[in-house]
Amino acid sequence: MAQLWVKCCYDFLFRYSESAIVCIGNPLLDISATGTKEFLEKYDLDANNSILAEEKHLPMFQEVLDNFEVEYTPGGAGPNTLRMIQWILQEPKRCAFFGCIGNDENGKILKKKMTQIGIHVNYLIDEDHKTGTCVSVVTGINRSLVADLGAANHYKKEHLKQPENWAHVEKATIIYVAGFHLSVAADAILELGKHAAMYNKIFGHNLSAPYLCELYTEQQMTLMPYVDYLFGNETDFAAFSKQQNFGTDDLKEVALKAAALPKVNTERERMVIITQGSLPTIVAHGNFIFQLLSSSSGKSRLAALRLPFFILGGEVAEYPVNEIRPEEIVDTNGAGDCFVGGFLSQLIQNKNIEECIKVANYCASYIIRRPGISMVGKPCIE
Repeated sequence: MAQLWVKCCYDFLFRYSESAIVCIGNPLLDISATGTKEFLEKYDLDANNSILAEEKHLPMFQEVLDNFEVEYTPGGAGPNTLRMIQWILQEPKRCAFFGCIGNDENGKILKKKMTQIGIHVNYLIDEDHKTGTCVSVVTGINRSLVADLGAANHYKKEHLKQPENWAHVEKATIIYVAGFHLSVAADAILELGKHAAMYNKIFGHNLSAPYLCELYTEQQMTLMPYVDYLFGNETDFAAFSKQQNFGTDDLKEVALKAAALPKVNTERERMVIITQGSLPTIVAHGNFIFQLLSSSSGKSRLAALRLPFFILGGEVAEYPVNEIRPEEIVDTNGAGDCFVGGFLSQLIQNKNIEECIKVANYCASYIIRRPGISMVGKPCIE
């Protein structure tokens, strides 16, 4: 009876709550094209990777438009995840998004498309920079992403803290941030993490790309104590393990050690979810471990333990993914973002981990059968 009462409360609060999931990130106009190996080599790009554009990459944006058939969609890791959540839920305005765009036509297109999907968009308008773009060069089943953040690189915490914007944060049950935004507004993300911990809300974070673990370690680990759900793929966590000196390449051990990192909100164990393409998804949770160090004021403070350390009570499990024939794969672009979208669409409804993973795998397998991040009709989850 008690479980039924809790479920009814969640159903009621979710159904009548706008902005139940809040995300901050990089709003980008995605430009997707089927390219060639020669094109990748020309711009020194890996076939399956995500990078920020350097000076040498800037000419490729126009070259893609001039030489390939392209498709435009609203993009960015955070928006991709929210789009999938909205598609699964089939209820408008359950998600709110914060980011920065330029005062240009691309920005207007992004705002219009996101609003049509049913997402609250709260954009900071930058008069000095153009709306960010991301070129996705598809070769076979792989995709190489090159992002020119433009205005997206200029989001400010002050915009988030404006009363009309912060009101969405206060209404939220889940807050989610992809790792890419750590290079933009780590202070705003930390503000969200602290809010989530203070009010026992769920805070989700995605490692997003190996280079973020290498270049933004300080920002990443400042945020980590506030993270309840940590997502990423096998290459992300390999880089994370190396940077944290975990001393292992075994992803199950990596997951357990990541789950055991220090945590502020002791009401929740950290859940670590590692996707591996066609291999089973690894899910771990464990008792977080902390060390109390005396400060000069005589008060105690939390500090991360240096390896080696022991994980007590940790658990790890594997969940098989949906089988997909090679000929069915169209584009792996955004599969990780959509996996998280499926997961959060169930977590917001208080579903168990098995159901969350089931829908997450459905979303990932659905999207790689589609060109770009495109959803049609209604979801069909068995």
